[in-house]
Amino acid sequence: MTPDLTIGVVGPHDLVERVMLMGHAAAPLPCRLVAAAYRDEQEAPDKVTRLGPGVDACLFASPVPYDLARRSGVLTMPATYVQLGGAALVAALAKAALDTRLDPQRVSIDVVSRADVEEAYTDLGIPAADVHNRDEPGATGTIAAFHERLARQGTTTGALTCLPAVAERLHTAGVPVIRIRPTSAAVRTALHTAALLGAHHRLEESQLTVVLVEVPTLREPVRRAAPRYWRDELRLSLHRLLVQEANRINATVWPIDDHSYLVTATRGSIAAATDGFRVLPFAARIRDELGLAVEVGVGMGRTTHDAESHARAALARTQAGKQAQGFAVDREGRALIPAPRMPPTGANSLKPKGVEVLARLAAKLEGGDTVVDAEGAGKMLGVTPRTARRLLRTLVDEGLAWPLPPNRTPQPGRPRQLYRLIVEKLGPR
Repeated sequence: MTPDLTIGVVGPHDLVERVMLMGHAAAPLPCRLVAAAYRDEQEAPDKVTRLGPGVDACLFASPVPYDLARRSGVLTMPATYVQLGGAALVAALAKAALDTRLDPQRVSIDVVSRADVEEAYTDLGIPAADVHNRDEPGATGTIAAFHERLARQGTTTGALTCLPAVAERLHTAGVPVIRIRPTSAAVRTALHTAALLGAHHRLEESQLTVVLVEVPTLREPVRRAAPRYWRDELRLSLHRLLVQEANRINATVWPIDDHSYLVTATRGSIAAATDGFRVLPFAARIRDELGLAVEVGVGMGRTTHDAESHARAALARTQAGKQAQGFAVDREGRALIPAPRMPPTGANSLKPKGVEVLARLAAKLEGGDTVVDAEGAGKMLGVTPRTARRLLRTLVDEGLAWPLPPNRTPQPGRPRQLYRLIVEKLGPR
């Protein structure tokens, strides 16, 4: 029996509680709801991260937390949000009409698009010429300031906001405010969409995927001067490494011939191992530990034969020197080229993350030494070696560090990868 879908519900406490009370009965498929409530929309990316990889889909309270999570790059699963236009906006306008302090024709509205605002006003037969609208995402303080400025100037009589934190600030400032709350129908529709997205995502993640790995060094003719056992030892080491990697992602490995291997896995496991098909699977570790360059093709299909055929087509693209991305072919035979990750926005994006990490490491370096490894960097930053290794690779990608040859030691295990930090990039200290 297929386990229930898991949907993460990300939003303010009142909406999350409302969705949880409606329960999985509102969804078209059996599902489990996991609450991720916040006090401010800026917490949305962190809430998504805390939900972890076990979530099949995310449901956001409005477009604002959805957009914040998307821009921060933490959305690794399909997501949708509750629509706040239409009936929700009309209900808020009805409340505004009953409030003697507010004139619905002279209000400011956030989050809801201008098209939705004009449609609602047209349906009600009310002119919207003096209605001020802000649908761009932004910090709570920025959006609250937008409403408050218009009210203080006398341009508006009050505000209609979709964000509870903004409503709280405006109420404290003495600005008349009405919350735009989603209707029950809008919540049910959003749950329905989230469940369908999650089910489709789960099917996609379990899709059969084949990875072909070829080693040009082993494909070349044997030189007479080369020892005969050299290739056998290299093949054995490579096969052992691929088996270790395959076990980590619940895949299987089969040698095809003297210079190539076939790995059978699922789309989800390969996506996790390749940062969403952005980096070649297995290639970095093979290069670091064995000093070998490999050619890789990834293919998906409804059958093993289809997946392998698509993997061979992808491998041919790699061998032809086509762009690095596009090494995977989907089950329709099309090159799978993922969109680049969106950089974070807001105040934290004014300074690149790599520069912040480099500055923290430089502050703890002693004796002018600028060479570190993952374990040492982890102790300086207060993170695990695995996280430190990822941060050091970020520094390399941003030109703030150089990878040095692995420090091979007689002890068994993975050799230490050293990095030379380019502290000169920080400027005078």
